[in-house]
Amino acid sequence: MTAVETRPVAQAQPGSGRWTLGARLKAFVALTKPRIIELLLITTVPVMFLAEGGVPDLWLVLATCVGGYLSAGGAHALNMYLDRDIDALMDRTRNRPLVTGVVSPAECLAFGLALEAVSTLWFGLTVNWASAALSVGAQLFYVVVYTMWLKRRTAQNIVWGGIAGCMPVLIGWSAVTGTVSWAAVILFLVMFFWTPPHYWPLSMRVKDDYERVGVPMLPVIAANAVVARRIVAYSWVMVGVSLLLWPLGYAGWFYTTAAAAAGGWWLWEAHALLGRARAGQRGARLKEMRLFHWSITYISLVFIAVAIDPFLS
Repeated sequence: MTAVETRPVAQAQPGSGRWTLGARLKAFVALTKPRIIELLLITTVPVMFLAEGGVPDLWLVLATCVGGYLSAGGAHALNMYLDRDIDALMDRTRNRPLVTGVVSPAECLAFGLALEAVSTLWFGLTVNWASAALSVGAQLFYVVVYTMWLKRRTAQNIVWGGIAGCMPVLIGWSAVTGTVSWAAVILFLVMFFWTPPHYWPLSMRVKDDYERVGVPMLPVIAANAVVARRIVAYSWVMVGVSLLLWPLGYAGWFYTTAAAAAGGWWLWEAHALLGRARAGQRGARLKEMRLFHWSITYISLVFIAVAIDPFLS
């Protein structure tokens, strides 16, 4: 998942050339990308309600959220460590802690590895080892497969690299049941097909940044109309997959109605973006960020409906 953050993370003490303790603490929190983790947890907790068929054990929910924050936070810190060279050249990331010097690369690496180790033990000892294994899989996929391998090599980077962001769905289900069901797989696929049309509009807005550092995001190597057609294609599949929970017996009328309504609005926005791209609209007239912002609202509404549906169906 994605959040846009361009504000400075801290300020040095005037005249001292050193960072305050508060600034350092804020910088280490910023390494975890907390705004993105908020969205990851939105996909974790509702799945636990669906898996339980009601209200899950609240301690289990808390333990899963803490483990998820530590795991994703560690992976994000390692991502910043590996991408510190290009972060310094991109407007969108120029205020990250390693670029500003609030945190050193060695500190960031140690911090990320420590969070990953602690999160794995936390999941295993307080939730279950199935969730711990899924968490490790998400960490490795995000850091190794996406950041180290795909991101700088292929325009399919966000498609396959986005699998890491889908894993919280499986983690939430396994936390309650100790295993994974088809319902969890369906919601995993919703996230999988959601990720590219969520991220590509943002990439369209900041494609100059990616082009400057040689990252081949799809909008860098393809025309806006081509990107918009891909967005529409993924959007239709995403909405169709989201509705599978009803005929397969995993959700009732409330979730189905909410998913259909939210999906219908998404498709309207996706096709509107395609229309503007085909008309040659650029800059502010393209309005690509409308779909980006709606995508966050969409996924929140769908998963909130996942949590509410067991009480109404």
